[in-house]
Formats: sequence, C-alpha cells, structure tokens
Amino acid sequence: MSFPDRSEPVAAESSPIADRYSQVRRFSETLREPLSVEDCVVQSMPDVSPTRWHLAHTTWFFETFVLGRRSGYRPYHPQFNYLFNSYYNAVGAQFPRPRRGLLSRPGLQEIADYRHAVDEEMTRVLTGESLPDELLAVVELGLNHEQQHQELILTDIKHVLSCNPLLPVYREGAIPAPRDCPPPSWLDFDEGLHSIGHEGGGFAFDNELPRHREFLEAFQIAGRPVVCGEFIEFIEDGGYRQPELWLSAGWAQVQAESWEAPLYWMRRDGGWHVFTLAGLCPLEPAQPVCHVSYFEADAYATWAGARLPTEAEWEVASRSGSSEGDFVDRLLADGLAIHPNGRAAVSTSPARMLGDVWEWTSSPYTAYPGYKPPEGAFGEYNGKFMCNQYVLRGGSCATPQSHIRPTYRNFFPPDARWQFTGFRLAR
Repeated sequence: MSFPDRSEPVAAESSPIADRYSQVRRFSETLREPLSVEDCVVQSMPDVSPTRWHLAHTTWFFETFVLGRRSGYRPYHPQFNYLFNSYYNAVGAQFPRPRRGLLSRPGLQEIADYRHAVDEEMTRVLTGESLPDELLAVVELGLNHEQQHQELILTDIKHVLSCNPLLPVYREGAIPAPRDCPPPSWLDFDEGLHSIGHEGGGFAFDNELPRHREFLEAFQIAGRPVVCGEFIEFIEDGGYRQPELWLSAGWAQVQAESWEAPLYWMRRDGGWHVFTLAGLCPLEPAQPVCHVSYFEADAYATWAGARLPTEAEWEVASRSGSSEGDFVDRLLADGLAIHPNGRAAVSTSPARMLGDVWEWTSSPYTAYPGYKPPEGAFGEYNGKFMCNQYVLRGGSCATPQSHIRPTYRNFFPPDARWQFTGFRLAR
C-alpha cells in the first residue's frame, strides 16, 4: 500500500513555507515505506506509539491548530480529536496513551486519506494567501513537531521489531566502521559567565528561552562520546553488580529489570551483538554507546572517576568548533543503516556533539530563569513536563539534520532507554 502522491502542489504558485511543509510531510511517509500494515499498528510498551498513530497525530496537529482556526472549516472526522490528541487538555479529552495499540480502526489507508485531505487544504492555505505571522509561527511549530515524531517513528518501531523473535529488519543498510577512535581526551574550559539559550534568528522551542547568564566553574569535557568498547569494560568489571556505583533509584531499576547491558545488546556466538534497524549486527567497539538510561550513564561516570556534564557546560563546549555526527536524512541519502556508526572524524574537539546519539546531562529538566509558558494549548507543549526528567543535548542518528541546534533541550525520565541516548564525560 502506498500513500497518495503529493508531489504536485494544489495551487498554481508555491511558497517557501509550502515547500518546507511538503518536504517535511513527505519525509514522514518515507520513514513509513519499509513497514507493513501490521507493523504500523503494534504498541510494544506504554512509551511507544504505533506508527499509524504518529502519522495521524501529526496530521491532527495541523488540522486542529491551523485549519481549525479558519472560519467554516469542518473536521475530517468527529472522533479524531479524541483519538489523536496527545496531551492537550485545553483542546479536549484524549484516548489513553498506553492503549493506542488497541485501536485497529481507523486503518492505515484511512489515515493515509486523512493526511492527504489535510495536506490538500494546508497547501491551499499556504500558497493561496498571505498568512499572519502568528499563524506562520504555528505552522513552523507544527513542522518541528512532526520532525520530533519522525524520530519517534524510528525509535518506537525499533522497540516493536526488537520484541519479535525473528529480529526483523526495518531497512537494509550497511553500518560503516568508525573512521577513528583515539583515546579519550579532556578539553579545558575556564571559569566564567556565559550566556545560555537560544539567541534568536530562527525557530526555537519555548523551553530554549529566555537566553540568560550562568556562571560556570572551570571544567573539563571529553572530546568524544563514550564508545561501546569502553562500556564493555564497565560491564566486565561488574558495573551492573556494584550498588555503590548507582543512584538508589537506578540500582532499584537494575534489580527490578535485571539490566546487564544497554538495551538491544545480546550475547551471540561468544561475543556481543546489537539489534539495529538493519537487523542484528556484531557490536563495534568504536561506535558510540547508545540506548543507555541516565542511571547507566551516571553509574559509568562514577566508575570512570568522572561525572556527566551539566547542560550549560555541554552548550558552552558545543560552541568551540565541534564536528557533527550522522543524522537520519544523511544516512538514508547515503544508503546506510540508521545507527550511530561513528564515521564522523574526531579531528576537531569536542567532536560529534550533534548527531549520532543524544547525550545525557546531569541537569534536571526545569525552566530557565524568567521562563513563562505560552498562553493556551501551546503552554502544554513543554512546560508541564518540567518534573522528574533530565536534559539531553545534541540530537541523534534518528534526528533530521535541520531539526537540531546546540540550544535544543530534549528531556526524558532517568530510566528511559529506547531512544538513541548516549553520553560523554566531564569533570
């Protein structure tokens, strides 16, 4: 089954925002293409949503917050606001998140038709008239929101496929050997007052604002992320069996879940293997370690005689000419597997701060000084999650390249492992 072809605009003329809308929406469909209908309906745990739900929810966002504000617009389906509203209480009630996998209807083809109908109307809006800045800002938020869900499509389907004993392949692709992996180096940063947060001149989420000053003591940060071979040393030294290395909540999680290695690692034929979106592969010691929780990253840092950087330290370090790793669009264009392969050079330092793996920081996810949530439903986008979570920085191999920037603040609870999460050390 294929989604409708939207390559031709509805209106006679195009516009930059219409072109960007079409590009982002098509990429979601590109990510869905390798999947069967059955793949798209499975929910393997409460944190995971079915691919079909992601495709519908991102469409609902544009229908609700752009088309729904227009006089005379009639919703595509009267129940879709309930089925595909994620957490916007100001908009209405939501179908329970842990039960999204129980929705066998609407089917994938109906979701495809829904996307097509909304895209047709959105194209008319974006090409047929001059839009006020307020509405253009909502469209830009919606596009960045869809890019977030593009990453979730990949991380969620990876977890779904990992639960299948056949360990099926999402998309074929080589995982190149890392270009180089020099011994860890430490980069020095002097104490001082630094401006943190988004400077303006482009899109940013509200949680990246306001820009403010923070005083940092002198610190060091590792020139690259921790790699798999180094994490194997932690495992072989009994890292998962030494409670003194772990935060109390982390040790309780290790015991409750019987953790012995990062998620998707398994021993086969006498060696470590890892499940990837390209199937089961031998573990490459020089690749960045990923699918580790905050608890595991913190325990490793303690074992290594170091710590995790604060998010302010990470942001300051990222300004010193860091090189980029890989992103999902770059990997697909090169015909490679969506996996942090470490092929980016580490000749500049600190290296690979953008792409490859999200990097845990030691900073709780809280508001910046002077932060005020936006009014209305968009105030629920980020602000209400500022509790019991930790900040991650830098994006991953599943992140679209145009979506990330050094000030971007991702956040997850400390036990989360299904995202492409890694870390680097500080001291």
